[in-house]
Amino acid sequence: MDAEAGLAAAAQLFKVLGNESRLLLLRLIGEEPRTVGALTAATGLSQPLVSQHLRTLRQGGLVAAGRSGKEVTYRLADRHVFHVVADALAHVQEPVLEPEADD
Repeated sequence: MDAEAGLAAAAQLFKVLGNESRLLLLRLIGEEPRTVGALTAATGLSQPLVSQHLRTLRQGGLVAAGRSGKEVTYRLADRHVFHVVADALAHVQEPVLEPEADD
């Protein structure tokens, strides 16, 4: 993958991550694999909305699904996703430093 293709892929990743509900779902799935029902209960979002966000996250390659009978459990596709979300949360919680004034 050349640098320009990497930039395009990274931009697409940030586009998928650019939704508060999807970030919450990723954080929850990062703690442990969960079903749609468990995610609905944990977030208060409707089942159709959770399913829609999970579809977007799957298409973005961020989550994977495994089926056991009728139940589908979602997990992170890889741990990098967990670190990206955790780093973003840590970044926004840091105090904002005022730039130094030029004398």
